[in-house]
Amino acid sequence: MRAAVVISPLASAMLAGCITSPEVIDDARLAAPDGAVYEGVETRLLDGDLVNFLVAMRGARGPDDVTAYAECAAAQYALIRGFGFARQVRTTVDENNGRWTGDAVYTISPALPRGTRTIDAEVVTAACNENGIPTV
Repeated sequence: MRAAVVISPLASAMLAGCITSPEVIDDARLAAPDGAVYEGVETRLLDGDLVNFLVAMRGARGPDDVTAYAECAAAQYALIRGFGFARQVRTTVDENNGRWTGDAVYTISPALPRGTRTIDAEVVTAACNENGIPTV
C-alpha cells in the first residue's frame, strides 16, 4: 500500500488571470490514462464552503491522476453550487491492489480565493470534459 500527500496537478498552472480558456491548459496529467476506470465520487459538505471529495479509480499512472480526478469533481461541484472558484485545502492518495483512492478537501467560493492552489471552476471543468476525466 502506498500513501502520498500531493498538491493539485492543475493548481500550479492556474494562478489568477494566467489561464483564460481550457485550450491554454496543456498538461499531460489532465489526460485520462488509457484503460482507467473511474469508480465514482462521493461528496460531503463539511461546512458552508468546505467540501470533502472521496474518489476511487483503477488504472491510475500515479497520485497525480487521482488528484486530477478529485480536482475535476471539485470544479464541477463548485459550478453546481453556483460558485466560480475552488481552493484545494489538502489531498491524500492511497493505492491498494491497483485501486487508487483520494480524499480531498476544497473550499468553494464566488470570488477567487487567496492562495496558490486555486482553480477557475469553468476552465477546469471544460478541460476535464475535453480530456475524458469525469466530474460529479
